[in-house]
Amino acid sequence: MSLPPRPLHLAVALDTPPRPGATDRHDAADHHAADLDAAHFVALARLAERGTLDFVTLGDSFARPGLDALAVLARVAPTTRHIGLVPTVTTTHTEPFHVSTAVATLDWVSRGRAGWDRLLKKVVDAYETLKANIRAGNLGPAGSKRRRRAESKPIVFRPGAAQPFDDRCLSWQHDARTVSIWTLRGRLRGIQYAGQRDQLATLAKYRKGESDLVHRDGKWFLAAVCEVPEAPRFEPVDWIGVDRGIVNLATTSDGDNHSGRRLGRYRRWQQRKRAELQAKKTRSARRRLRKRNRREQRHATHVNHKISKTIVTEAQRTGRGIALEDLGGIRERGRLSAPQRVRLSSWPFHQLGEYLAYKARRAGAPFLEVDSAYTSQMCPRCGHTERNNRPDRDTFRCRRCGLAGPSDLVAGVNVRNRARSAWVLVNGPVPKGT
Repeated sequence: MSLPPRPLHLAVALDTPPRPGATDRHDAADHHAADLDAAHFVALARLAERGTLDFVTLGDSFARPGLDALAVLARVAPTTRHIGLVPTVTTTHTEPFHVSTAVATLDWVSRGRAGWDRLLKKVVDAYETLKANIRAGNLGPAGSKRRRRAESKPIVFRPGAAQPFDDRCLSWQHDARTVSIWTLRGRLRGIQYAGQRDQLATLAKYRKGESDLVHRDGKWFLAAVCEVPEAPRFEPVDWIGVDRGIVNLATTSDGDNHSGRRLGRYRRWQQRKRAELQAKKTRSARRRLRKRNRREQRHATHVNHKISKTIVTEAQRTGRGIALEDLGGIRERGRLSAPQRVRLSSWPFHQLGEYLAYKARRAGAPFLEVDSAYTSQMCPRCGHTERNNRPDRDTFRCRRCGLAGPSDLVAGVNVRNRARSAWVLVNGPVPKGT
């Protein structure tokens, strides 16, 4: 089945006239006067209209010298008939209310031909991020199902996507726990916010940069950026190897086991409840499904926070570093049955690794990721690697030296040993003559 053809829209970005090297201050003054003249942009826009292009764009005055983009295109609008006019207008130095008013004025002057390329920039940034992920291999190798799906589907933004606000558009009153925020209807003042005590203390002390306004489940959330300084990293006396799994979420080389049995049982219970509510197809069932949305995800996040906090606290107390096995691309390594795919896709190993990494940085503990190949099949004593060393999921028994124990513990010890070698290789003295 062939897809219907998509319309192709052609556009061009307007730019300032070319600047030859100025030999004296009179030449520089002439070029500066040309920058302040909109006739150059009028000629370019009319040329683009004769070329049957769909629209033209013009960058803001902070990216180029000269007049404001809105002012220039307001001058261009009466001289053109059908071409679209899309300026780049930032809300960093101008309030969003005034920006929306100016864009609406340009749209009225041009009789419905105005736009605002904040959306275009957001789309371009999204595709640049997708390209970077593909180049880094985060979506699997070429030809993998996950990568084909990401490349074939267009990027779609949700209607309730996050909206960024900077300090000029959003101000925080930490003592009163209120915010003042600009909207399309003007500034709203005295809006109260709530949060946990430690989060409010971090917000008041380390908040910096933009804040995102998110509408989720009928509630409004402000996601603020906080730059918390990292603790000085200490020299580790040894390492804690961490093996991640589905049955056991994390097993350390010290023998500490964080079982995933309760989390798995909770996920299966949530899956049964969702199936029961989806089968009813009533209004109350849909309302309960929305209410239960993301509850499972929040529970898994809470479990990962507890596990990572326990491991980092132990590493900080004993002066050791934390080592993980690199599990990148594990979901594309083999073909699995449907129940196995459900368990693997709901396995939050990446989130646990991210939590361990940032908590280790805050505590000053070194953090490493090592190769994960054969960590559960290699004997940590003699180095013999064989598939038969692991007769079942929970047991390890070396076929050469007879070492036996829990397979997850053996994997954690192998991760610790590889971290020792990697740390010495990276931080050891440079040989002479190299």
